[in-house]
Amino acid sequence: MLTVEMLSTGDEVLHGQIVDTNAAWLADFLFERGLPLTRRNTVGDALDSLVTILQERSTEADVVIVNGGLGPTSDDLSALAAARAAGVELELQASWLEHMTRFFESRGRVMAPSNRKQAMIPAGSEMLDNPVGTACGFALRLNRCTFFFTPGVPSEFKVMVEKEILPRIQQRFELPAPPVCLRLTTFGRSESDLAQSLNHLDLPEGVVMGYRSSMPIIELKLTGPASKRAEMEALWPEVRQVAGESLIFEGTVGLAAQLADRLRERDLRLVVSEQFTGGMLTLELNQAGAPLESSQVLAARTETLPEIAARARALSEGADDALALVVGAQQEETLLFAIHSEAGSRAIRVQLSLGHHRLPVRQAVASMIAQNMLRRLLNGDDITQGHGWVRVIERFAL
Repeated sequence: MLTVEMLSTGDEVLHGQIVDTNAAWLADFLFERGLPLTRRNTVGDALDSLVTILQERSTEADVVIVNGGLGPTSDDLSALAAARAAGVELELQASWLEHMTRFFESRGRVMAPSNRKQAMIPAGSEMLDNPVGTACGFALRLNRCTFFFTPGVPSEFKVMVEKEILPRIQQRFELPAPPVCLRLTTFGRSESDLAQSLNHLDLPEGVVMGYRSSMPIIELKLTGPASKRAEMEALWPEVRQVAGESLIFEGTVGLAAQLADRLRERDLRLVVSEQFTGGMLTLELNQAGAPLESSQVLAARTETLPEIAARARALSEGADDALALVVGAQQEETLLFAIHSEAGSRAIRVQLSLGHHRLPVRQAVASMIAQNMLRRLLNGDDITQGHGWVRVIERFAL
């Protein structure tokens, strides 16, 4: 089996000052193409540590993608560490120096002398193009391993992986077929509850049931080799059945995006009013391209179910009968929600015992409850029904 690893560099990554989004993106990108990462390492801006990890992994891995440390400053050490590990000198790439000069000139700027460092790569290495930035990457063979060195800027990193690195891996190695991964996302059930209900499944050899918990949702993933697709698809209806009312979508397209598609397909518009969620619901729907007629964020105020239902109806009538979705204020450990459609107004009070979670998490839960109400409305289901830990304790219809 081909062993592919990632090495992230930089004190800011090592000490948690930034989130390593490149690592998450790369892991998913390679997995979908049949190249799951087998290991990830992180090293700070320390030359000796970088040299040591490069030499160590050169005898263990087939491919290592190194991210970061190709900038113009003194703490950008990846090229120098690679040269030291390979026992060679750094060499100036005149063509890349010219490219950088033109890059700055085209933007009306003069290239700083420090940027010259970005055109220095180890002797004998292969330069990798960077069409969107100033740091070229490079490929270096050391012992049994091929190293690919990449810039840390996400936009530059992703282009280099897609256009420069993946094609080289595909040319040099015989790759297996991408694995099959069936996914569904649940809301309102605990991971342990779902796992207990699925433990009885007789999984084919090489197939794994996985759980990814990211409050407020839990993703169920059935993953296995392409040769097991038929057996996995035969099991999948049972996974759906276990998820039951908590299943909010399948695949990788999120609920907000699916709601946006459904609304556009039915030529429906939506008006949103928020209190507790503070604009989070509108942001998620807007980013997904939902057809929002208008939205508002109001200060917290105490309302009854009849009052919030009447407010939803008034919002709809004021927007030429668009759908209206309302998130009320928190009242002790409960939240009020309302939705208005041509079928009338419905309002619910939900028990929300999440005091141990930070406010953004509680807001995300409330946003998901509102989106799930809209999903159920569009599906023709009962929008006032609770499930799992989403406890509806009071209902009202207008």
